[in-house]
Amino acid sequence: MVVPLSEGETLIGRDPSNQIWITDGSLSRRHCVVERRGEEITIRDLQSRNGTRVNGMPVEERLLENQDQISVGSSFFVFLQNIDHSHSAGNQVEFDETSTVKDLAFIVREEETASEGSMPAFKPLDRSRVSRVADDLNSLLKIALAIGSIRDQESLPWQLLGFLFDVVPAERGAVLLTDTSGKIGSTTAWDRLNAPDRPVLVNQGLVQKVLQLRMGVALGGVAHDNGPQKASAPTDAKIRSQLCVPLAVSERALGVIYLDSANPSVLFDRNHLQLVSAVGSIAALALENLRHWATLEAENQVLRAEISLEHDMVGNGPRIREVFEFIRRVAPTDSTVLIQGESGTGKELVARAVHRNSPRAERTFVAINCAAIAETLLESELFGHEKGAFTGAATQKKGKVEVADGGTLFLDEILELAPALQAKLLRVLQEREFERVGGTRPIPLDIRLIAASNKSLAEAVEQGQFRKDLFYRLNVVTVNMPALRERREDIPALANHFIAKASRKCNVRPKTISAEALACLTNYDWPGNVRELENAMERALVLGAGDTIQVEDLPEDILEAGSPSGDATDFLGALKDFKKQLISQAMRTSGGSYQEAAKALGIHPNSLLRLMRNLNMKASSKAAPGDSGGETRR
Repeated sequence: MVVPLSEGETLIGRDPSNQIWITDGSLSRRHCVVERRGEEITIRDLQSRNGTRVNGMPVEERLLENQDQISVGSSFFVFLQNIDHSHSAGNQVEFDETSTVKDLAFIVREEETASEGSMPAFKPLDRSRVSRVADDLNSLLKIALAIGSIRDQESLPWQLLGFLFDVVPAERGAVLLTDTSGKIGSTTAWDRLNAPDRPVLVNQGLVQKVLQLRMGVALGGVAHDNGPQKASAPTDAKIRSQLCVPLAVSERALGVIYLDSANPSVLFDRNHLQLVSAVGSIAALALENLRHWATLEAENQVLRAEISLEHDMVGNGPRIREVFEFIRRVAPTDSTVLIQGESGTGKELVARAVHRNSPRAERTFVAINCAAIAETLLESELFGHEKGAFTGAATQKKGKVEVADGGTLFLDEILELAPALQAKLLRVLQEREFERVGGTRPIPLDIRLIAASNKSLAEAVEQGQFRKDLFYRLNVVTVNMPALRERREDIPALANHFIAKASRKCNVRPKTISAEALACLTNYDWPGNVRELENAMERALVLGAGDTIQVEDLPEDILEAGSPSGDATDFLGALKDFKKQLISQAMRTSGGSYQEAAKALGIHPNSLLRLMRNLNMKASSKAAPGDSGGETRR
């Protein structure tokens, strides 16, 4: 394949998110990168497992020169510079717009190219015709097998012309393919006698007629044992014989095959026309299959990229899928990323996913919350300090920026940066260097910066709270994280995910969620977003009395706002009263033993005690027979 190198980076590797994706186990996920900066093009190995070779020599980084040979795994590339593409595709097609089609010598309709009628009838005793038809059938079989093995849509026209030149005495040929509108979209031409830069002249009227009628046509031919027929001369005096057949499939013409010859001793006959028509039917089916295959491969590559995308986010709704697509497209680049969204929407998860799927995945990811560190300490925390820079600086210390060298630096709540630190950060982004506190020597830096804010930086710039020049440096590629209320369809999956996570953390058995409780979760607006949902699920799992999380196990603010009942307060009060009555009756029946009462209610004694505490009920001190006294009572 041919890969044009545009400005910027072209990644090569095993991961589907690379611009050049190669399914080769000997390649690393991010193997190497070809980078174009103006006229200079370099290749850089990304610390791959098996290395990158240029002209047989392993390289870490190298400026490419014309004709350099690049080896990665079992794949081989040749770097070509300043290539004139006008001649790279061989002969070009030119249309003869003045030509018309008159007095057709032979016509082969679509139904005549069927397998049982692809060759004309012949007389049993005509040995020459038997031999000719047998040769044509043998050639057709070989061409059909060869076409069936082609897996490249671009090479099919070239190989098709090569097959036809072996069996038809043509001097020139062309395959013209139509686009979705039915017009000629791409052409492949081959002149066997003249130079590669000489175009092949094609009878436009003939092509249009064949596309319109979906039938094979020959001009200037002579009859072949089919009775006398009038042979009409082609419009071009130099061309003695022309042949054109459709590439038709499913009532559609995908293009045509065109052949001609100027040799007066070689004229196309009906057998030539029928043979090429049969080949055209086979080639059309192969071309249609290759187009479907290319479409499926492109879709499969996108799906593989989505599947292989590493992240810790849950959901499949349209809003979160937009975030996944953003990560897939941005991660392979080195662009600065700005993530905006409400608190608790998962901004740090996006930052980690961008890093994990980037070429820097094997290097350090450093996260710092600008709002969690005092302003007086933040500069030292970010940029480090030299020994003796201030009181208490007994040794030299590397800052977060320096620790992230080669990797990714994530600055959360970047709006909390003081103006002086905003200026220093701007210099880091512009100059790719920094100085430690108390230092005088600039230190070069190679980091990718990802910033996040729960407020709009654009509004902060207008209000004078944030530097405009720094905002422009950060606002290269931006993603806005959707609030949980904007993707309610993901709440059930998130709730179950957090229950499983909390069960591992708290060492308790996971539970299912009742339909009523799930309705409450879905109806709630979640001002705390995903983080609030996670806390609510952990609380319900730990404090819930049964094996299923019920409505009453949810926090009261969720119940009051999200209960499907019309009057949430009355509903909760009635529910508590019913529980108290049920427990009181069980305790009376068991003679005051909470263990026997728990057995009668079908729950664990510890769950009954927890439920009674939540309902402000006191457990009796009377133990059941055989009680070991291991339970705590009050």
